[in-house]
Amino acid sequence: MTGFNRRSFLLAMGVGAAGVPLLDRQAFASTAGTTLDVTATPIGTSGYRRLAAGPGWPTVVRGDLVQAKANREARRQALTSFVQFSDMHICDAQSPLRFEYLHPIMGSSAHRPQEALTTQGSTSLVRRVNAVRNGPLTGRPFDFLMTTGDNTDNHENIELDWFLTILNGGRITPNTGDSRYEGVQNAGISTFWQPDLSGGDDYKAAGFPQLRGLLDAAVREFTSPGLDIPWYSTIGNHDDSVVGALPDGLLDSWYTGRKKIVGFGDPVQNAKVAQAFRDPKAIPEAMAILASGGVVRTVTPDSRRRLFSTGEYVRKHLPTGGHGYTEANADGVDVFYTFRMAPGVTGISMDTTNLAGFSTGSIGLHQLNWIEKTLKRNSSLYYDWLGLPQRQDVTDELFVLFSHHTSTTMGNVLPDKRRPLDPRMNGDALLNLLHRFPNVLAWVNGHTHRNVITPHRHDTPSRSFWEINTAAHADYPQHARVIEVADNGDGTLSLFTTLLEADAPYRVDYDDRTDTGLASLCREFTYNDIHSRTNPLGTPLDRNTELLVSVR
Repeated sequence: MTGFNRRSFLLAMGVGAAGVPLLDRQAFASTAGTTLDVTATPIGTSGYRRLAAGPGWPTVVRGDLVQAKANREARRQALTSFVQFSDMHICDAQSPLRFEYLHPIMGSSAHRPQEALTTQGSTSLVRRVNAVRNGPLTGRPFDFLMTTGDNTDNHENIELDWFLTILNGGRITPNTGDSRYEGVQNAGISTFWQPDLSGGDDYKAAGFPQLRGLLDAAVREFTSPGLDIPWYSTIGNHDDSVVGALPDGLLDSWYTGRKKIVGFGDPVQNAKVAQAFRDPKAIPEAMAILASGGVVRTVTPDSRRRLFSTGEYVRKHLPTGGHGYTEANADGVDVFYTFRMAPGVTGISMDTTNLAGFSTGSIGLHQLNWIEKTLKRNSSLYYDWLGLPQRQDVTDELFVLFSHHTSTTMGNVLPDKRRPLDPRMNGDALLNLLHRFPNVLAWVNGHTHRNVITPHRHDTPSRSFWEINTAAHADYPQHARVIEVADNGDGTLSLFTTLLEADAPYRVDYDDRTDTGLASLCREFTYNDIHSRTNPLGTPLDRNTELLVSVR
């Protein structure tokens, strides 16, 4: 093809010049089970708050890149429909090497009151996806699900096994070490919520209830149904670095040992340890502080807590179909790939993590060049680095890119040991590349634990695209996002984004220890976390939207 990319693709797919769809899938559309119908709403105005069903959020039309045209609904043709999970942080809450005691400094990234319930919470989201099944605005059945990183929390083998079982289906016993829970939440330390104990603590002072038997229920066996659709996996910093921020090799043996530091008496020492998560020069002093002891709890060792490498991360996906990864990725060096989203639509899963440590990301020049070659291969029109148009006779594809990090969280350009001589590039370098290819529709990511949708404009409208950032399932609001792509038959495409909540009641009795009851309580605790942010929901412009892009 030598015509214009996005438009020539649509013509090749059988959508007529007048935009008349070959199949009207909107007849199967339903908003049931989505936040278009109902959303979690806090009861009251202050303090610890329970949740109830509240009004749904409408779809907001965003014409930041191109204006919406009248009567497009009658012409609309669905091209693909998929679901995004992000930042599940499946957590071994009893792991010896966790830094929970830093939560007064580092907030929820160090400790969450609901972290013993991450497996039940994520499983309830799987159930929601299985129940909804179709895109709510086009009716197209979900083609696949993509999870955009931080699938595990502590980078442990057992967490990776739990994550895979949640999405594939099967029995899970979310417990390590002893048969009973032995983490910080029954250690009698007042800086952590102690749900089984009657004494006071910082969380009960904020309104958290006493819930006897909660931790016993959290670690019992349950079954995940698994997803009914294919799913793909993208790696995040918590999936390849110690607690998502420190290089492997520093503290690995602690994971499988019996020594668990639960705090230091000196707040200055806490601050020095916390500094190591932001400044590489602070790591040696932090390691010395950790080696000196602190308040130590002896726990039951468990070899299943062993860290996994990026190669092991990939290889554990392979027995159940790979979920995007193949043997070509099995050495863990190049953990990126392409996949077919739907006819004429290609997905690109990127690896923006950096094994040098720290939570922020970047992208190697080797991978950036690979992305450029991938986009060129199916772009009949693209622009070179000088901004000059280049045309070629190839079959056009539309592209959606996936990563863990966002364009604004890719500033960690330290060398990565997987390719130590490969220059690392920041988010601006990737944005500049994507603007050269009009076939790029969107970049979908996570990491920030917020809902944020950003238009990336270009003076040439067809070179503009959207960045869609979705909040974490580990934290409130525990959202997944449905994304539907449709041709409007008028020179524009619409990307519909609709948020999903977990398939669990908004409120249950405090003595409910069923699987759905635990998932409901998990959501309630996420809202009331004393470190909870005020803006993870985003604005209405970041939730349920119709995002317009030009195809001319």
